[in-house]
Amino acid sequence: MPLRDHFRSPVNDKHRWDAVHGQWPGELVRTLFDLIPDDFVAEPTVHHGSPFEVDISMIESDDREEGTGKAIGVTATAVAAPTVTIPTDLTELDEYEIEIYDMSRERRLVAAIEIVSPANKDRPGKRDAFLAKVGALLRQEVCVSIVDIVTVPKASLYAELLARVDRFGERPSEPSPPPHAATFRMRENSKGRPLLDAWYVPMALGEPLPSIPLWLSPDMRIELPLEPSYQEVCRLLRIR
Repeated sequence: MPLRDHFRSPVNDKHRWDAVHGQWPGELVRTLFDLIPDDFVAEPTVHHGSPFEVDISMIESDDREEGTGKAIGVTATAVAAPTVTIPTDLTELDEYEIEIYDMSRERRLVAAIEIVSPANKDRPGKRDAFLAKVGALLRQEVCVSIVDIVTVPKASLYAELLARVDRFGERPSEPSPPPHAATFRMRENSKGRPLLDAWYVPMALGEPLPSIPLWLSPDMRIELPLEPSYQEVCRLLRIR
């Protein structure tokens, strides 16, 4: 069964992309259930980031003359004006994620699968936040897989992550734009310099989804097929 373009007509005329993203983590956990050992657990996380909103009525009330506010039992005190006031757009990350824990090591997080949303890459600040999260996981020796079926916008988080760590001129040629998947893991080598391993897995609209490697420990790897969970999501949502 083919990968659909959930961000353009005709699919997005009838079905929201976030319905697919919201359902997919749970279905991936079903796939993982038969692949990971008994002392590992996989859990889905779905969180929609929301912009930081300011109550306009509060702003208007703060424009009153300083020192005029009074309350019973409270002495009115003048408040110094802020040094600067600027409009802001503080946002939380969209998270469509599966986390895998090793229960034999006191529920240690060993792997994470991040399903990219449009909001993760539509602006430089959003991409920075997403890649900072990936970097923090990698520094904790967590294997991270990124699954990006977002066709609009076309920014490649995989390429941007490699560009950030390319301090030694060893980055491969620029990969194709989404859709694609990638797996990353940090490891030590005999020279003592940490190494970043990256597996790039291209995808194509109209083609079945591939499998991606996922490392549960330095010596334990599974191959996670994306196709069964994706097709089950499309079947449940009646996406043709």
